[in-house]
Amino acid sequence: MSDSELLAAHVSGDSRAFTELVQRHRNYLWRVAKRTSYSVDDAADALQDALLSAHRMAGSFRADAAVLSWLHRIVVNACLDRIRRNRVRATVPLDEELSAHIRRRDDPIGELEFTLDVERALFQLPREQRAAVVAVDVEGLSVAEAAERLGVPTGTIKSRCARARLKLAQSLNYLRVEGNQTLDRSVYP
Repeated sequence: MSDSELLAAHVSGDSRAFTELVQRHRNYLWRVAKRTSYSVDDAADALQDALLSAHRMAGSFRADAAVLSWLHRIVVNACLDRIRRNRVRATVPLDEELSAHIRRRDDPIGELEFTLDVERALFQLPREQRAAVVAVDVEGLSVAEAAERLGVPTGTIKSRCARARLKLAQSLNYLRVEGNQTLDRSVYP
């Protein structure tokens, strides 16, 4: 069967047609996702999102393009969406007293460098810890809401956040130095 026939069979209710279509093009779609994403984890997540979206939207496919082109576009859009979401989540607010010591608000280059440093530190965290700390500290969800969204107990969210915050503090410790002055260690151990 051709790609178009497989997609039409899927829309008609053939439970195996979409699987066959994905199997046929999985290596190509994976390469697209890896080239478009910043990390392998993001590529995997974006590809999963894209295939779920394609599965759901198969009925809206207009045969004005090849099925592979349609899948390619969905994968690229899912990767770009994930990149945009990661940029939004990458700015973890530190408490105001600490951030006043480590950056100046009238320095746009310094602000950008600071944001990139925090983003790098976030992406060094294990995915589960990053998801928990982003949900609670960046998105502002309660621990219970984050636990529900991530499908884990509240105690797991609390421990993941605590571990993530400790690792972030260690990774970003060098930002505590401004010029030749260091922060008062009695306030920030």
